[in-house]
Amino acid sequence: MAEALCTYIKNDRPFLGICLGLQLLFESSEENGPVDGLGLIPGVVGRFNSLNGFRVPHIGWNALQIEKDSEILDDIGDHHVYFVHSYRAMPSDDNREWVSSTCNYGDDFIASIKRGNVHAVQFHPEKSGDVGLSVLRRFLLPKSQGTKPSQGKASKLAKRVIACLDVRTNDKGDLIVTRGNKYDVREQTKNNEVRNLGKPVELAGQCYKDRADEVLRDTSENVFVPLTVGGGIRDFTDANGRHYSSLEVASEYFRSGADKISIGSDAVYAAEEYIKTKVKTGKSSIEQISRVYGNQAVVVSIDPWRVYVRSPNDVQFKTVRVTKPGPNGEEYAWYQCTVNGGREGRPIGAYELAKAVEELGAGEITLNCIDCNGEEKGFDIDLTKLVSDAVSIPVIASCGAGAVEHFSEVFMKTNASAALASGIFHRKEVPIQSVKEHLLKEGIEVRI
Repeated sequence: MAEALCTYIKNDRPFLGICLGLQLLFESSEENGPVDGLGLIPGVVGRFNSLNGFRVPHIGWNALQIEKDSEILDDIGDHHVYFVHSYRAMPSDDNREWVSSTCNYGDDFIASIKRGNVHAVQFHPEKSGDVGLSVLRRFLLPKSQGTKPSQGKASKLAKRVIACLDVRTNDKGDLIVTRGNKYDVREQTKNNEVRNLGKPVELAGQCYKDRADEVLRDTSENVFVPLTVGGGIRDFTDANGRHYSSLEVASEYFRSGADKISIGSDAVYAAEEYIKTKVKTGKSSIEQISRVYGNQAVVVSIDPWRVYVRSPNDVQFKTVRVTKPGPNGEEYAWYQCTVNGGREGRPIGAYELAKAVEELGAGEITLNCIDCNGEEKGFDIDLTKLVSDAVSIPVIASCGAGAVEHFSEVFMKTNASAALASGIFHRKEVPIQSVKEHLLKEGIEVRI
């Protein structure tokens, strides 16, 4: 296969490599290696350096610096494109003739290459919205004159605004999008029905049209931005006695169009065991999935509630001095993690869980807060700062958004890489575009 592919590329046949499809063209890669590449382009693919303050994996919408005419990049201009990777190739005098664009993330790395009819990109055009689709169209139909995307303002990695679709089955058996209030998804009415915001496919498509940077939960055919799916990512045995590993479950999600999977309760149990034994068994869902698909494919969803204490010495877990004192004047709190949809507390804090899952191989954290869920009074800044300062992987702030100012607050006061909301977007109370316009006015880079 390698020999045939090398011959095909050397003969200048049309080729487009995406992400790993770019990296395999180089001499070797340090990922799970060293591993030999095809050796067509001089250079070694190495890991990003997280010691300089940049979070690894590199996840999100970043800008390109076009180095030379590439044809397929003609419509990108000043727009962001979507990256998700931990390893990259660096430009050098030996490979400079191949490089058509670079991207800056701590250092300038190779974002795309071109020689003749051979193209490859480190970013994901299929997940880069209209701009990415233009890249694919120009490769497949070189002479086409499609509609150019509107003018962009990309200059660096953007903060992400993510739309969440909480998909449940209602009492009639229909799949609907709902929202919780402190994780309770039922209306406080006589019928006590599941709160219904609409149909998953329709709302997912609308989120894409509204310029959400990612969609968390369901449906991929109509959404050309990254899709994360969560729920049920664990080992289980079906009614027929057939055992499925968490890796097999995740693989089904990936084959169905998911880009990342989100692990909840299973990550808590794995972290508790790891903290107790200090041994990585390789059997946890985090370890299994990240080993096969890379840590950038594994998101851990942390669901804590606030527990007030009078002194940090009152508990064995990491505490914070809270911005607003507790009901009895307590000045400190720790964040107890939960499982089973926030119904059961566990003997582990959000800080300890975040540190453990990063070591086990998670590439991103979605940080919820049960106390803020459905309140629409703002993200829990104390919690978000605690966790985002503790880890070197991206953190998504979740729960509590009710106004555009809540997004700028969490980005200005913490190291969150993204912020997530659900109901306010789906009910059009706070349009996604309004959030982005506000963030731009506040000097915060976003994809427009």
